[in-house]
Amino acid sequence: MLAMDYRGPYRVRAVHKPDPVIEHPNDAIVQVTRSCICGSDLHLYHGLVPDTRVGSTFGHEFVGIVADVGSSVRNLKVGDRVLVPFNIFCGSCYFCQRELYGNCHDTNPEATAVGGIYGYSHTAGGYDGGQAEYVRVPMADVGPTRIPDDLLLEDALMLTDAFPTGYQAAEMGDIEEGDTVVVFGAGPVGIFAAKSAWLLGAGRVIVVDHLDYRLDFVRNFAQCETLNFLSVGDMAIHIKNMTDGLGADVCIDCVGCEASGSFLQQLTGVKLKLQAGSATVLHWAINSVRKGGVVSIVGVYGPTFNFVPIGNAINKGLTLRMNQASVKRHLPRLIEHIQAGRIQPHKIITHRMPLEEVADAYHLFSSKLDGCIKTVLIPPGAPH
Repeated sequence: MLAMDYRGPYRVRAVHKPDPVIEHPNDAIVQVTRSCICGSDLHLYHGLVPDTRVGSTFGHEFVGIVADVGSSVRNLKVGDRVLVPFNIFCGSCYFCQRELYGNCHDTNPEATAVGGIYGYSHTAGGYDGGQAEYVRVPMADVGPTRIPDDLLLEDALMLTDAFPTGYQAAEMGDIEEGDTVVVFGAGPVGIFAAKSAWLLGAGRVIVVDHLDYRLDFVRNFAQCETLNFLSVGDMAIHIKNMTDGLGADVCIDCVGCEASGSFLQQLTGVKLKLQAGSATVLHWAINSVRKGGVVSIVGVYGPTFNFVPIGNAINKGLTLRMNQASVKRHLPRLIEHIQAGRIQPHKIITHRMPLEEVADAYHLFSSKLDGCIKTVLIPPGAPH
């Protein structure tokens, strides 16, 4: 099969690899029809995630057709169209029973925190991802979800990670009717977080970024206010000036470890790797939210620590909430929103490229070229 292959930082290519096979009775093999490059894939691409091994296949956002099932699989059959959440989870451990699917205790022997994730280094279990023609899907009776007949394939694709992650980011903000919500980051997750904030009752939504084309996009897609941080001196003072001196009710970090905006944070967190990524947005969120407010974090940070102004959070009485999105928990509600016409997730897709051009696709997305918001990869022979 053709698959994306990691050769080191900034070096990926499409190569032929052996087809995956059933390794456990509860496995399935899925023929991938569409996959995405996620913003968090760029952390792997840039060499910022520990134990990202040469020869890995990335990709945790994919949909496809069931091509084979193990002898214990009961909920899927060959030919089913499925969307596959990026979480690999068992469905029965302590955490899965509490719908914390991103923290499954049984699918990642390499970590005590995050569960298994497709195509996201050996720190997330070492599973191959879906930027390929075929992928092995463990725990096939609990993870994959059949795609409803009336759901567009690319809407289903956005339900594997980006939309649920943005929605959970807003949900963790405990938004009350009329709240002012500031979303840091106008990438796909930030765009969906802004849209979801309205669905959860926000009265005002402000999105912060530094790329004008992304700010224009989110303004049109999510009907929100925008702020280019390059035009701002002190972020906390600026947000307070926009909110009667109080600060936002909710601040959401949808950026993570490669945040721009601070030379010192970039130097220590990205260049020298003295901390687990640039914590610029964590500082902005904690300092810009009002006293007693909520900071929600879905931006990806690596192990093991960051320089965070925890004293400010304590003295302001903040609530900090964060986690990997538990995709499966959100699917019924999000499918309902799509079917009701409240949102069209596929509208954020700006580029569709053949899997053979994966190296160009990563360069385009990483370098923010050609107005790129979201890139979809199409494997050879995938049905349209």
